[in-house]
Parts: sequence; structure tokens; C-alpha cells
Amino acid sequence: MVRKTSDVASNAGSWQWTRTAATQRTLLDAATEVFVEHGFTDASISDIVSRAGSSVGSLYHHFGGKTELFLALWDDYQNEHERLVAAAVAKARKAGENDPLALFNVGSRSYFDYTWKHRELERVFIEGDTPPGFEVLRRERGREWVRQNSVLLGTSDDTLGRLTVAVITDIVTVSGQEVALSATKREADEVVNAAAVLVQRLVR
Repeated sequence: MVRKTSDVASNAGSWQWTRTAATQRTLLDAATEVFVEHGFTDASISDIVSRAGSSVGSLYHHFGGKTELFLALWDDYQNEHERLVAAAVAKARKAGENDPLALFNVGSRSYFDYTWKHRELERVFIEGDTPPGFEVLRRERGREWVRQNSVLLGTSDDTLGRLTVAVITDIVTVSGQEVALSATKREADEVVNAAAVLVQRLVR
């Protein structure tokens, strides 16, 4: 059987995309190690590409530079947070849970679990050694998170409702930072439980 030229081109394009994604993933993983060890300012591009088994040219091709790599790493970290939270909420809904607060708590627990698992990387993002533009990106992501939580909780769209969701979102954000800074899992669990109590007081 003779393969059509279009089929060959399609398969080649798919292979190229897969290779690109794999290269980007390798660079992001290497960047995680270096940023965790040295922070943003003292992180070396040469160290990152060395650990990735890549080249400086490849890093600049895929990300544009150290700042863009840091921002891409944060975006990747947040995307995985959102994916896991959405999956946890969907699973709870499928199991018959319909209470908005219960679903919010399920999503929050997933968020905290991932934060604890990757607490060293979370510390990189919260300890202040970040590139220009990071805080703008963080604020934009925060506003989107407030919107998503408003939908999940079904709060009113008046001023009180919007402020309530914003405060609840801040509670989870700050609690996530405290989880990352906790010395033990027990301390982290105490933070998670306290956050759930605070959220319940605001919603009920």
C-alpha cells in the first residue's frame, strides 16, 4: 500500500509537534530544579539547558529567554492546578454531590494537595524573586479564578457577592502559600482545615 503524500506530511507534522512538546517539557522540568535551587535572579540559562540535555538556542527558540521560561513554568503549574481541581469537582458531581460549598471544598483540597506535593516550586513563586511582568500575570490569573469560584459557588452578582468570592479566593490563595511553607504534612493539614472553616463561615 502506497501512503499518500498528505498522510506522510500529516504524520511528520504530528511527530514534529510531539518532539516540540517533549523538548519544552524537558526544559520546564530542568528549569524547575534550577529555579528551586537558585531562585530566578541567580538561575543560569546554561545550567538549565545542561540539565535538560538541550542547548541555549533551543531554549530561546521555545521560550524566548529566562523570563519567558519562568512565566511559562508558572503558567504550566497553574494549568495543572486547574486541571486537577476541575477533575476532582467533576468526579464529585458524578458521584452525586450537588452542594456548591462541598464541591468548592473538594476543589480546594485538590488544590492544596498539589501545592503540598510541589511546595518547593510554590515557594519560588511566592518568595519575591520573580521577573518583571510576573505580578501582572498573577493578578490576571487571580481575577479569572474569582470568576470561576463565583460560578461554582453560585453567588449573587451584587457587590456583597463579588466581595465574598474575592475574599474566599484570597483565603485559598494565602492558605496555599502557608501549605507550601509548612514544615510538615501535619502543619499543612491544619492550614487546610482552618481554611475550610473560614470559607464555611463566609458562605453559610
